[in-house]
Amino acid sequence: MPRQRGFRGWRRGRPFWGGLCVLLGGAEILLSERASISVVLHAGTESLAGYLLPGVLAVCGLLLLANPDHRVFYSVIAVLCSLGTWVTSNLGGFVVGMLLGLVGSSLAFGWLPDQEPRKPRRRRGTGAARA
Repeated sequence: MPRQRGFRGWRRGRPFWGGLCVLLGGAEILLSERASISVVLHAGTESLAGYLLPGVLAVCGLLLLANPDHRVFYSVIAVLCSLGTWVTSNLGGFVVGMLLGLVGSSLAFGWLPDQEPRKPRRRRGTGAARA
């Protein structure tokens, strides 16, 4: 149990799901670069940008997990790289990797550290019920 509690505390101190989605998006796009030529949609997949942008995307995912203080910078770079892979890397890893990168970077950008969980508000009756 203490080991699980330690991981849970570590996970809550950073944009875990956002970083994980960005990392998985970069990995998926890199793997789509290795597809056979009959599956590849874009002719220039051997170019440097076809491997550079998903690599930077995966590194941004790791950095989001390792250094959450700079999450805004990493998430902006990740969203730009995700959008760039549409042109350079088989339509962004057949759209799946690009969407993972976009969703993950949005989650990381919107993550707020040290915010208390919201308490559910009590519902009041409707105006007709009060009258």
